[in-house]
Amino acid sequence: MRILIAEDDAGLAEALRFSLSHSGYAVDWVSNGMAADEALKGGVFGLLILDLGLPKLDGLEVLRRLRRHNPSLPVLILSGREKPAEKVIGLDLGADDYLVKPFSLDELQARVRALLRRERAGGAPVVSYGGLSYDTVGRVASIKGRMLELSTHEVGVLEILLRRFGRVVSKEHLVEQLYNYDKEVSQNTIEVYVHRLRKKIDGSGITVRTLYGRGYILEELA
Repeated sequence: MRILIAEDDAGLAEALRFSLSHSGYAVDWVSNGMAADEALKGGVFGLLILDLGLPKLDGLEVLRRLRRHNPSLPVLILSGREKPAEKVIGLDLGADDYLVKPFSLDELQARVRALLRRERAGGAPVVSYGGLSYDTVGRVASIKGRMLELSTHEVGVLEILLRRFGRVVSKEHLVEQLYNYDKEVSQNTIEVYVHRLRKKIDGSGITVRTLYGRGYILEELA
């Protein structure tokens, strides 16, 4: 999952980026509203963490523009503005959650998980196909109750394939979702993660099928 942080406080942004990256998310950071508006046009992000007091373009205007072309992207507002009226404006413009500064990183992580869980599975905490179950809160997978030992990137691949179960996912999309802009990644690396994941979910009744020249599809075995 790829997250965009739009925050002009470099210290706070770095803390958020470190915390979320450590949890396995790909994180990009922009420090002004114009850069956020431009980045969001690419449509590669699964979540926006948006400060309201951005230079060049106010956070509310960034949100207003985003909702014109993307009504469903989860948005978590960060703001020092704690008056109820300020929250109402942000939520009415299409934000999904509002966190007042200062806040704990644990609380931010919990809210991120809640927003992504809602977007992935209609709020369901556990997604199951065949004998494979995935806990969207703890971000752990199991086969018939047996916990799987997955690396951070293997979890990321599984999450993306689960969100598009039965549909083709290209290598390019996997790279976009798993890594930030400043990371050079070979598509061969994705092949390695998929190969390892395929072996680890063997026996679940689910497999990752390769469609050469197109990508991968997570599906039930015939």
